[in-house]
Amino acid sequence: MLPASGSPIIDKIKTEIINPIIILLVAVAVGYFLYGLMEFIRNQDNEDAQESGKKHMLWGAIGIAIMFSVYGILNLVNNIAGSLTT
Repeated sequence: MLPASGSPIIDKIKTEIINPIIILLVAVAVGYFLYGLMEFIRNQDNEDAQESGKKHMLWGAIGIAIMFSVYGILNLVNNIAGSLTT
C-alpha cells in the first residue's frame, strides 16, 4: 500500500509488516461495520438491538476513517522522508 522508497530495510518493513497490518485492520473495521448493519436490519422490531447495531456501524465507520487517515499520514511521511534522502 505504501510506495517503496528509501533504504532496503525500511522497504522490507513496509512491504512485509506495515502494509499487511493496515489491510487487516481495514478488513476488520469493514467487517465490524457490516456486522452492525446486519444487526440493525435483522432486528427491526427490537429497539435495543437496533441501537447496538447503530453503535457497531458508528465504531466501524470511525475505524475505517482512522485507518485511511493513518494510511495517508504514513504516505505523507514516506514521501517527505524519500524527498529528503534524494
